[in-house]
Amino acid sequence: MLGRGPSATATETYATRLEHTLPVVRERVERAAHAAGRAVGSVRIVAVTKGHPLDAVDAALAAGLRDLGENRVEELEGKVLARGREAATWHMIGHVQGRKARQAAELAHLIHSVDSERLADRLARIGTEDATEVRVLAQVNTSAESSKGGFEREKAVESVHRLAELPGLKVEGLMTMAPLVDDEALLHAAFRRLREIHENLRRVTARVGAELSMGMTNDLEIAIQEGSTMIRIGTALFGERGGPA
Repeated sequence: MLGRGPSATATETYATRLEHTLPVVRERVERAAHAAGRAVGSVRIVAVTKGHPLDAVDAALAAGLRDLGENRVEELEGKVLARGREAATWHMIGHVQGRKARQAAELAHLIHSVDSERLADRLARIGTEDATEVRVLAQVNTSAESSKGGFEREKAVESVHRLAELPGLKVEGLMTMAPLVDDEALLHAAFRRLREIHENLRRVTARVGAELSMGMTNDLEIAIQEGSTMIRIGTALFGERGGPA
């Protein structure tokens, strides 16, 4: 249950945590951007509030974080209904089941996890029916791990090019999830592949946007070095799910 409203004590706790954690994250982003010769403003922080209560959302908004990410459609729905769709830019970062595609399209401003042509077709039909364009990122499995979803990296240019031509769909860019390893070479390779696929796509079509959603708490520096425009940060900001310690 999300609750009817913020708890003053809990909100203060999340707010207190963000007073310490947000400057640290922003400093990491700034250093990584400068090291890569990029403008700090070219990297957006998507604050992942999944698994945290409305208090975390309120604290994030109070701290000036406007991009909020959720992993489950049900949790996204509860928070959007509680705080309003215009309170933030809502990102759906988790897998979207076909039967929940309409909910995701209506709730989220950007769906990061379009991982199949079937889901893309469904979202495109929704956009066409509603006389709008559903904004999405195409998820690519750059690490070729069987446990991860997404388009195969070898076929990604062809697959995403097809998605970009669908009426009712607006492909803003690409997303990937790096392998959960400490090997920096593997992380660089996963992110570099997404950037290269993106560059190849943008050579053949103008209908794919500039966004690259890649990088989380443990690998944001590497992701920024390889060209990320959106990093998805949860633990480093809000602590482990279930509430601040």
